[in-house]
Amino acid sequence: MKNKNGKLSLVDQKRHTLAHVLAMAVLSKYPDARLGIGPTIENGFYYDFDVGKPFKEEELAEFEDAMRDIVAHKLDITGKKITLADAKKLFKDQPFKIELAEEYAREDKELTTYMTGDFTDLCRGGHIANMREIDPKSFQLTRIAGAYWRGSEKNPQLQRIYGIAFDTKKELADHLAMLEEAKKRDHRVLGERLKLFTFAPEIGPGLPLWLPNGTIIREEIEKYAKKIEDEQGYKRIITPHIAKEELFRMSGHIPYYAENMYPPMELDDGNYYLKAMNCPMTHMSYKSEPHSYRELPIRYAEYGTVYRYELSGTLAGLLRTRGFTQNDAHIYCREDQVEEEFLNVMKLHEFWYKEVFDITDFYMRLSLPVEDKTKYAGAPEGWQKAVTLVRNAMRRSGLPYKEVEGEAAFYGPKVDFQIKSVIGREETASTNQLDFLAAERFGLIYKDSDGKEKPAYVIHRAPLGSHERFIAFLIEHFGGAFPFWLAPVQVRVLTINEKIVEYTQNVVTRLKKQNIRAELDQRNESINKKIREAELQKIPYIFVIGDKEAAAGTVNIRTRGEKETKTISLEEFLIQIEKESAR
Repeated sequence: MKNKNGKLSLVDQKRHTLAHVLAMAVLSKYPDARLGIGPTIENGFYYDFDVGKPFKEEELAEFEDAMRDIVAHKLDITGKKITLADAKKLFKDQPFKIELAEEYAREDKELTTYMTGDFTDLCRGGHIANMREIDPKSFQLTRIAGAYWRGSEKNPQLQRIYGIAFDTKKELADHLAMLEEAKKRDHRVLGERLKLFTFAPEIGPGLPLWLPNGTIIREEIEKYAKKIEDEQGYKRIITPHIAKEELFRMSGHIPYYAENMYPPMELDDGNYYLKAMNCPMTHMSYKSEPHSYRELPIRYAEYGTVYRYELSGTLAGLLRTRGFTQNDAHIYCREDQVEEEFLNVMKLHEFWYKEVFDITDFYMRLSLPVEDKTKYAGAPEGWQKAVTLVRNAMRRSGLPYKEVEGEAAFYGPKVDFQIKSVIGREETASTNQLDFLAAERFGLIYKDSDGKEKPAYVIHRAPLGSHERFIAFLIEHFGGAFPFWLAPVQVRVLTINEKIVEYTQNVVTRLKKQNIRAELDQRNESINKKIREAELQKIPYIFVIGDKEAAAGTVNIRTRGEKETKTISLEEFLIQIEKESAR
């Protein structure tokens, strides 16, 4: 990607050059192909083509071989400025290129071309000087996809060929290995295999059904979160799933956020909306009674389910859904309390990520407003003060962060926690905002020590984000091998024969009395098959019990991830597991 000077990095210059090489390879087979664009993307590049018929998957290898042959010729890449008239003459058989050239000319942008051998492309630049800099084994074409020209379905549909590229052959091999690992950890695949969740077309896309195993994971996290929040002085509330249009106009979500909400329902007393966020209703809970400065901060928490309209093409398993439940809370505080409260929120994130889930690769992203009054509510002084308070808290936290412009919520600066999984994919785990406008919109006030009414600041926070997205991340992070306290089934007891069923049933009963999620497999199947199936379910502990164990009052334990087994008494196991299961 681009560096601080706005130029492509060296590896991205190679990727950009390879996009041109791909176009050369396709043109060698389809000389009449109409060319779209060929930019760099994360870890690679793509190029769009119109060749009048669909590419075949086997052609990828053919194009790849042609690209390596072109690279082997060590051609120079040179650029030069041209006029619009030159562009129209040069690309007379390339309508998409002429369209781009005309657009650039209207915007007074410089027109440039880059030549590689006898191939010339309309291009803004960012290339290596000679192909000798490219390792011919450092790139690979990956897939073919459809893509509308300029991203609009009103335009012709082109074919897009994707490729990946790195500086060296080893980096490519490492990336391919990571992609294979990503396939194994895909939360959609594991979710089906481990029977965590499902989708039903009769219900609709983006609306997951949590199955018993997945529900256990959700409820264990929720139970622990409620315990932690109770210790930190949060009070729990519950709000409705729908509300009148007036509420969302009061909050400013209409018009600022209406496109992300479901259409209104017309009832006899007006329009109602499915809630896309919990905050407006939480604000009404706060203002249901008067408050004194002595009461603040007031921390209201809710596991609230919300509904947001997402285009069907953007839905992705649990990572992007149309209905999800948030680990939500709103903190109402005085201005002098804001910085400390925001700091505590960030420390709570750190607790969850580092201590609970062993997530160490994360950072904060402070999103700031831009000068666009159509996107952000006014009050520039309020914005400046809010940004300063949040920035001070972030600095005090000692956690890594960066700042970006143009991504703030319409009512205040926000801090996203970005976490990276073991397969290298970055996700937004949670979003936290400082809202300085809600007080005015909703009349959120408190009586100060001088007897005067003052506006309350509101901190929106959700350390675990939505259960859907966060659990999708955890499925991939742990590869389905959840820690003991979170595993849907913690112990599976396997019988070798029918003679010891009573003993194994007693073992399961004893485990359940200790609040261990245990189940008994006494099917008339081979013990090897039972073990293999239990291992595929990634169960932390497998007890194999036969005549010998039943007679001695012991259990033979297979621990997930360990080759060696051990035989101990059940009581000994319960003592050992007590610390592992404590939450």
